[in-house]
Amino acid sequence: MELDDALDFVRARRQGVLATTKRDGRPQLSNISYFLGDDGVVRISVTDTRAKTRNLRRDPRASLHVAQEDFWAYAVLEGQTSLTPVAASPDDDTVDQLVEYYRNLQGEHPDWDDYRRAMVADRRLLVLFRPARAYGMLGR
Repeated sequence: MELDDALDFVRARRQGVLATTKRDGRPQLSNISYFLGDDGVVRISVTDTRAKTRNLRRDPRASLHVAQEDFWAYAVLEGQTSLTPVAASPDDDTVDQLVEYYRNLQGEHPDWDDYRRAMVADRRLLVLFRPARAYGMLGR
């Protein structure tokens, strides 16, 4: 499968399964929401204490599985990740990126000040996933 074809498929959706690697080498799977920007980077909001976050700090390799609604077409992206700093202040760069992430997924928030405070309180950050390869089955 061509990477560009997989990116087009993934860009049209917002939910998938992120696979990271546990310390013992087994996969750790997480249902996630994501946004794929025009820059080809998949953004995923996570909290600092989640297993996927710890796994990605140790090993930045990840795979993202995205299925069509009927489940029979799918794409898997493989690549490397980086993590933004944990949100530390309502006006820091990480929170600004989380605002942009939210806007791309949900539109406008009814109270951006509250949202910004919640991102700091939740210790949120973004996974920046850069796909390098793809496989799957996009249908006939």
